[in-house]
This record gives sequence, structure tokens and C-alpha cells, in this order.
Amino acid sequence: MTIGARVLKTGLAVAVALWLGQLVGLESPLIAAISAIFTIQPSIYRSWMQVLEQVQSNVLGAIIAIGAVFLIGNTPISVGLVCIGVILLCIRLKTEDTIALTLVTVVVIMEAQGQGWMLAWDRLAAILTGMVSAFAVNVIIAPPRHRNRFLKHIEEAQAQLSRLLRTAVSNELKESVYRVEQNHLKSKLRKLDEFYDLFAEERVWRKNSRLKRARLLIVYKGMLTSLERGLSLIDAVEDHYWGVSTTQAWNRLIDRQIEALCGYHEQLLWKWEGKMKPGASAAAPPPEASILLSELIGERSDEDMIARARLLVITSAVYTYEESLRRLDKLMEQWLQREEGTEQAEEAE
Repeated sequence: MTIGARVLKTGLAVAVALWLGQLVGLESPLIAAISAIFTIQPSIYRSWMQVLEQVQSNVLGAIIAIGAVFLIGNTPISVGLVCIGVILLCIRLKTEDTIALTLVTVVVIMEAQGQGWMLAWDRLAAILTGMVSAFAVNVIIAPPRHRNRFLKHIEEAQAQLSRLLRTAVSNELKESVYRVEQNHLKSKLRKLDEFYDLFAEERVWRKNSRLKRARLLIVYKGMLTSLERGLSLIDAVEDHYWGVSTTQAWNRLIDRQIEALCGYHEQLLWKWEGKMKPGASAAAPPPEASILLSELIGERSDEDMIARARLLVITSAVYTYEESLRRLDKLMEQWLQREEGTEQAEEAE
């Protein structure tokens, strides 16, 4: 089991919040630590948005708590009623993520009203101290590098996809092993979607950098789409291939086509990582192969319409996967050419 950066930063944020609370003389530094735990987020942008939403919600919650003490007191029933109202208000304001910490603010302030105003403000200050501490730790200590994590998971997912595709028709893997690999791949694709969203959310202030990053996001989206199309091909083979009897010619052709597409996908990632020789290009399969698959299906007898429909579903999935790879190839080529032109221009200057 590995300890991630977010785990370490959460612990560090708690320590910093406690230290700052003691340094400024807060009566309840423990509340600052609780606030820091709620504020740590997987990206700087989300952490900043969390701080803004938490500050707004908690200040509003503090005002409601103070007003409620004057109007209905701080009995257990009144505290519970105020908490219900605050939850509904947060939902109305679409700040559901801040509900937990806002409720902490309401409860500690209403409970502190019986001990004096200064203690109530002290606890609100503790909550704000925890937020600031968590945001500072998230920005300064090991800022999230979603781009590197995204590319690493892309490479791992492609290798896993190739193993599954190459054995989908040949049926060489044990059923239990195949299911485990398939579930791992689906889980990895969900994680890749999260990394893509986190990378897309990060803000870039320079105009040139924003344009460059927008183009890069298009390439990354193409990588994600290709993996998803490959997974759809696996599902199509699994759902329809074994339900019909196929000819030897069709079997050989579909096997060669899948093998060619797996190699093409792998070489595209090599090209993106700069592992291929200068001037070399990824070996795309001939476009006639998918057409030939359809022609072989058309040669089947008309009475076997269900079998033909099943094979057409598989052929469509093959074609869709192939087209996503060809589009990814074009996107990568445009990006690399643009980068090469930029480097040459910088060297000329």
C-alpha cells in the first residue's frame, strides 16, 4: 500500500493548522484542524474554490447561528432546527460540499454563545485558520501534477486494453482472469476521466499558454476516446462473437485486424512519448481490412440474419476503434509539428 501526496498533505495541513492555532492563541485549535481536513482537495483549483465556498457558507452559517441564539436560544432542539435550515440553504445555494463544515460552524458557535461572544468569534477564526492552512499546504507542498499521472495511466490502460483485445477472440485467458483484467481496465478508465477533469480545471493565465493547453486537452481527449472505443470493441466481441458460428476466413481477418489495431495504438503512444526514430510513423492498418470484414459477412446466407447482425455489430466496433485511432494520429501529428515549429522559431531568435 502506497501513501499518496494527498494523504501526506492532509496530515501536514492538520499539523500546520494546530500550530497556527496555538501560535495566535486560539481557544480551540482542534476546530482549525477539522477545518483543514475538509478543505484539502485533489487540485489547486478545487482547493481554491473550496476555500471560497467554505468562507461564504461558514460566514453565512455563523450569522445564522448568532441570530438564532437571540431568537430561539441554544437548546438542543433549536440547534437541530437551525442545522436543518442551514442544510436546506446550502442545497439551495448549490454548495452541498460545504454542508459538513458549515454545520460544524453552526454547532460550535451556538454552543459557545452561552460562554460569551469572544469564544464564538474565536471558533469562527479557528475554522478560517484551518481553511487557509490547508490551501497553503496544497499550493506549496507537492502541487498536483495531473498531466504526468494522466499519461502514466493512459500507458497502463493501453497495455491492459491490448492484452484483453488480443485474447478476446482467441479466448486464451481463464474466465476469472479475464474478468479481473476487464474490471481493472474499466476502473482505470474512470480514474482517467477524473484526472482529465482535474487537469482541465486548472487555470492558466497567459493567453499563449491557454491556447497551447486547449490543444493539448484535445489530444488527451482523443487518447481517452480511443481507449473507450477499444473497450466497446471488447464488449461487442464478448456479447456477439460467441453467439454465432463464424467462417475461418472471417476469424483470421478479425484476429489480424485486432492485432494490427493494438500495434497501431501502442505505436501512437510511442510517438507521443518521443520513443520512435525521427521520420518514423505509426503503422496504421490498411482501411480495406474493415471493408473486407463486411464483405465476408455479406456472403453468409440470408436466412442467418441474426448471425449477420451480430457480426456487423463487431465490425462496426472495429471500424469505430480504428477511426478513433486515425483521428488521434492526426491530432498528435498536428501537435508535434506545432511544437517542433515553436522550438525552431525559438532557436532562430
